Amino acid sequence: MDTKLIDPQSTPSDSPSPNKHVPGSTIANRYLLLDVIGVGGMGSVYRAKDLHFARVDRLVAIKELVIQTKDPEIRKTIAQNFEREANILAMLEHPAIPKIFDAFSEEDRSFLVMELVDGKDLEEMINNNPGYFPEERALDWAIQLCDVLSYLHQHQPTPIIFRDMKPSNVMVNQRGKVVLIDFGIAKPFQIGQKGTMIGTEGYSSPEQYRGDATVRTDIYSLGATLHHLLTKKDPRNEPPFSYNDRPVRKFNPAISADLEKVVQTAVQYETENRYANIEELRSALVAAGKKTGLLNRAHSGPRTADLGAHNAVTPLWSFKCEDEIRGSGVYADGSLYFGSYDHNVYALDAATGDFKWKYATHAGIVSKPTVLGDQIMFGSEDNNVYSVHAETGSMVWSYPTGSPIRSSGRVADDHLFIGSDDGFLHVIQIGSGTPAWTYDAGGQVRSSPYLLSDKVIFGTEAGELIALNFRGQTSWKFRAKRAITSSPVANENLTFVSSLDSYLYAIDTNSGWMIWRYRLEKASISSPLLVGNQIILGSTSGFVIAIDSKSGREMWRFKTDGQVNGSPSYYKDNLYIGSIDKHLYCLEIATGRLVWKYQTKGPITATPAVFDGMVYIGSTDHTFYAFGV
Repeated sequence: MDTKLIDPQSTPSDSPSPNKHVPGSTIANRYLLLDVIGVGGMGSVYRAKDLHFARVDRLVAIKELVIQTKDPEIRKTIAQNFEREANILAMLEHPAIPKIFDAFSEEDRSFLVMELVDGKDLEEMINNNPGYFPEERALDWAIQLCDVLSYLHQHQPTPIIFRDMKPSNVMVNQRGKVVLIDFGIAKPFQIGQKGTMIGTEGYSSPEQYRGDATVRTDIYSLGATLHHLLTKKDPRNEPPFSYNDRPVRKFNPAISADLEKVVQTAVQYETENRYANIEELRSALVAAGKKTGLLNRAHSGPRTADLGAHNAVTPLWSFKCEDEIRGSGVYADGSLYFGSYDHNVYALDAATGDFKWKYATHAGIVSKPTVLGDQIMFGSEDNNVYSVHAETGSMVWSYPTGSPIRSSGRVADDHLFIGSDDGFLHVIQIGSGTPAWTYDAGGQVRSSPYLLSDKVIFGTEAGELIALNFRGQTSWKFRAKRAITSSPVANENLTFVSSLDSYLYAIDTNSGWMIWRYRLEKASISSPLLVGNQIILGSTSGFVIAIDSKSGREMWRFKTDGQVNGSPSYYKDNLYIGSIDKHLYCLEIATGRLVWKYQTKGPITATPAVFDGMVYIGSTDHTFYAFGV
């Protein structure tokens, strides 16, 4: 029996009430219940269809909470945990964490609508597997779990401690990728703060029984989970804190001594004897895998004979225009907007690819459209910024600069921030199309600005990365050796940008000082993508490269057959990026392994637009493509 120190899911009810919801019924006049996929003491988990999406079967998971106990303290704890789970999931974005779509209450029940994970939990897999799992598979899962825990532990402004790592809270989806579920007792970490004694017996660290939880608490629970996975010995049935008497190889001699040592270090009774942080544990797992050669097998790419299957993907629709599509599209409210070198910005129905309207300028368009309300804003190489109506395509206003515009705009506080080849960053009042202020950047601005709460950060063709406040005053400047065409990505601590000088830079967001740099071998105009603890970008060397955002160490690389000038996008477990070799690539984010690729008839320089299971990309073959993923 799964006994928790405090477990709202298994708290006995004072007056059990029958389940009010059955398959075929609806919740909130929106979600059609299809079946029950989980049952707990406090309610059920349903697979449901979101009826607001009439053209596609959008399936979701709905977690139900029914508080039946009369004990006011227990009721309060259960309600707080449910609300905490909703709040935590709402602010997280990682491929191994389910997305939250909705949270609401109806009569005596509360509901959490989340991304549906199609797979099985590790506990079910352990129980149904007649033998032991291969060591390389366990290594792969453990490294993935380290990655998602690292994301949680480094979350800003407050790190998050999961506090309940165990096999039943780890799903493995159909692609073999782990997804962490049940954030009911996860909690933002504050130094010195003691909390409720909460967790699961056998997996919980000794300090959890004292109400303490730190990053090393999750390390202990991950070690316990890995021990269970490798030995099939359920720790809930063993004496507490007895891992030193139960080494992995005592039950499963096939496991390497190196991996056994990693597990034993993670589950040490004293916190100081464990790994200092999750990155240290991940490095130890990788080292153990590389030493035995198992990690190479677990993370190797597809065999040549398998590539036919990876090429089986076909577009759901495609749309032909009159010239090259070099820039990126954007999805908004069921429509797709993109520019072309035939001088037009197009609006299409995102579901079908049907033409809605086009707006003609006097030169090519590489600028990605920016959407705010009913306005679509973009720059043209005819030297103007335009705003057109999203429904009709009629012009709202135009704003002249002195030169072609190849930057894409960003919006904050009803202002559009966009660069121009005239050497200025222009800030335009969206309501009127009149200038708010301009900033002389000292070089062409083709980089798109990144907006933080107190900064505007962008690069110039003169090789400077510039940070301004929202009054247009310089906060700092950083100089690379060559042009910065790449658009930066930033958080409150670090700003990442690539340069034609062949480096990816990590810059302190507050001071402008360089923290680390990574040599890309060749120039890059690809804008970095920050996902969890990874920075991913392309290079003119033809590689797509993932780098640890904290240390600047390479995590993986994937070789295409041409320059990679576009920038990556992601959805769930996968990364999408185009290459001059004419292919759109789908890669696993965690490993860089090829999932599939699709060949167009021209080089791809655009960044894919991704929304709700769809990937949209334009090619220089004059065609815009849509893929269901």
